[in-house]
This record gives sequence, C-alpha cells and structure tokens, in this order.
Amino acid sequence: MSRSAKAKTQFRCSECGWTALRWVGRCGECQAWGTVEEIDAAPSGDVAPARVGHPARPIADIDVESAHAAPTGLDELDRVLGGGLIPGGVMLLAGEPGVGKSTLLLEVAALQADRAPVLYVTGEESPGQVRLRADRLGALAPQLYLAAENDVAAVLGQVDRVQPRLLIVDSVQTFTAPDVSGTPGGVTQVREVSAALIRLAKSRGIATVLVGHVTKDGGIAGPRVLEHLVDVVVQFEGDHHSRLRLLRAAKNRYGPTDEIGCFELTESGIIGLPDPSGLFLTRRNEPVSGSCVTVTLEGRRPLIAEVQALVAPTGMPQPRRATSGLDSSRVAMVMAVLERRARLRVGGADVYTSTVGGVRLGEPSVDLAMALALASSHTDVPLPRATIAIGEVGLAGDVRAVGGVQRRLAEAARLGFTRAIVPRLSEEPVPGIDAVGVDDLGQALRATLPAEQH
Repeated sequence: MSRSAKAKTQFRCSECGWTALRWVGRCGECQAWGTVEEIDAAPSGDVAPARVGHPARPIADIDVESAHAAPTGLDELDRVLGGGLIPGGVMLLAGEPGVGKSTLLLEVAALQADRAPVLYVTGEESPGQVRLRADRLGALAPQLYLAAENDVAAVLGQVDRVQPRLLIVDSVQTFTAPDVSGTPGGVTQVREVSAALIRLAKSRGIATVLVGHVTKDGGIAGPRVLEHLVDVVVQFEGDHHSRLRLLRAAKNRYGPTDEIGCFELTESGIIGLPDPSGLFLTRRNEPVSGSCVTVTLEGRRPLIAEVQALVAPTGMPQPRRATSGLDSSRVAMVMAVLERRARLRVGGADVYTSTVGGVRLGEPSVDLAMALALASSHTDVPLPRATIAIGEVGLAGDVRAVGGVQRRLAEAARLGFTRAIVPRLSEEPVPGIDAVGVDDLGQALRATLPAEQH
C-alpha cells in the first residue's frame, strides 16, 4: 500500500465539521471550545458495490399514505408544522427554561392519547411532578403513558412495551447512551442519543418529539449535527413577564418555515390564539402623545402592534436610554435621523421606548412608527385616531418600501383603522382604509402632526 493510501489521523469539529491535522482546543471555523475530536480518516480507494436493502422503485409507485400529517389538536401548532405530526418524523422543540415547552407537549400528548397510545419520557422531573401538572391542565388520558428514565436503552424498552404512536423525550440533553463516554448533555452523548431515537422513529414509524435546551445566546445546545438529523426544528419563544408565546419553525421538511403560531400561557394550560393582535394594543378612550400603531409581519401573519415612546427632559450630563421589545440600535438610528433630518432635538433628552404586550419587533418596517412615536412625545401632540404607520426609515430620512403592505393594510382595516402612512407607491387601494404615501420623514410628520409643532 502506498503511503498516500494509509489512514491518517485527523481532528474534526463536532459542531461544524472543520478538520485539522493536529488537535486544537478551539475550532478555527466556528470558534467553539472543546469540540475538536480525533477521527481516523479512511484511505481513499474504490468502493465495492454492496447488497441493496431497498431496491429503487418508480417514484409514482411510492406509497404516500404513511407520510400524511396527523393533526395534533392544536390549530396553531398544526399551522407551524404544516398540518400536524408525520409518522416517523422527528421534531426538535427548543426554548428557554420555563417558557412552557413541557406544558405544550403535555397538552399535545393528552389530545393524541384519545386516539392512540402516547409515551412521554421525562429525564428532568419525577413522574409525580408531571402528574401534578397534568392534573392542573386536565391532561389525564387512559392511553397516555409516563416514564422517568435517563438511559436511552431503557427508552427503547419502554417503546417495545407501550407501542406508542407518539414518543416525547424531555429533554434529549439529560439522556445517556450505553457504551459511550461523556457526561449527559455533552457533544458525544447528545449525538449518540439523538441518533438512536431517530433510528427508532424511522424504523417503526413513530412520530417523535425531542425537547432541547438552549444556550445563553439562544442557540440549541449540543452538536450542530442534531439540527441536521431531525426533520423539524421549532423554537418556542416568549417573555417570562408576558402570557404570549410564539412558536417558529427554523427548519421543516414537511411544510413552510415562514409560519408562526401564537399561544397564551395560562394557569390552566396553553391556549391557541388565532387572532392575537388585540394583545398588543392599549385600550384607551382618549389618544395620548408618544404612541403609534404599526403592522408587523411574523412569517406570513400580519400582527397589529403598538410602539410607545417617552421623551423627557433630563438634568443629567448623560441622557438615559431604555428600550423594551425594540432593537436598541435601530431606535438610536431613528433618533439620529430625527435629529439631523427633521431638526427634532431629542438627543439631549431621556428617551424610553417600548412595545405593548411584550411583543418583540425587529422588522425594519417598524422604523416609521418609532419615528412618529418619538416625534409625538417630543412635541406632546397625539397622532390622529385610527392611524397606523408602516415603512423603513433610511439614514437620508427617506421612507423605503417594505413587503406585504397590502396584507398589513387589510389586517389594519379589519381591526377598524381607517388611515395609514405608508411609503410612496405602496398606497394601492384597500377597502376601508385611506393610504397616504410619503417619500421621506418630513412628509410623514406633516401628514400626522401640525406644521407648527416640528
């Protein structure tokens, strides 16, 4: 054998696949620590044909009945998944601690257990704790089986005994695989546990849901390959001080990734919100300054949201800035544009900005609403009633077009708004609403505030 054909020792990052000829403590590609492991690179050569396990067939002869989605019983979850759970499909549900992942899955398990056996395996809680939560949620079903395990081999044994149609594993970072070194939650253990559960789901046609922890940066803990192996990756998000929870699909082999599910977390469980816009508006009899309503797109879904601003004089040498629910860098940019292009002296004052209902708005289309809310608070003049603002503000003070304007205006008209400040060329007629097109921030201010105020 030639020297080039001999196996060479290499080192590979388990997160991103970067390889090196010697071990290093930090990956040179993704900069992760402790993820570079030794592997044996097989020598290159010809590959002999092997016995075929499943002969290829014409695509028209493939049976698709087993790939149809089964509704979960929660319409908002089905919206995100593309219809429901797929037999043999593996979904990874990630979210911060306490956001409501286990509550959501216990509701789904109880609904599915009315039709077929469901196995809920918990590695974090005792069976008694889960039973108490099920009592509170009213999620007791005869065919809902509960097990507390930390060994993936024991999970396979439980599956043999129960024969479930749905398997829920909460959470994958707490399980270990036999004959594999490493601590629970480590890169090696998470990879092996996930691979064993995915093989089980595919071979037996069991819909499987894996619960995953997240890091402090919001990413899914464990090796990156975990997200590649599963069929669906969804994120469960929400502020702990708010009842609103949002479910987003980061990856979906069976449906769209631009849908969003809205839920309300209550003491009695998770409730789907088919029309959540009312949570993000303040109900008041008289208009107040510093408030502007906008319409944001969460995936395909238009949501009405309210932006509030308070510009107050300060006696401190360094003005205070506080932001909640908005991108602080975009707020600072809009303030600079108001200062430079509209001659509104807001830089020397304390500025507080927030959203109503705890919703997070990161879309550029919120810029115009932020600017009008800041100008309204600075001049202490309320914006006209039943008015919304949609548009991105550029550094030159121009108002740029955004996507989905017609869908946004239709949602605003449905909720009773009659006037909209939008970018020029976006003011196509929508029944029930008067769209005012503007080219720059100055025109938007003149269309909403008296001329003598700015």
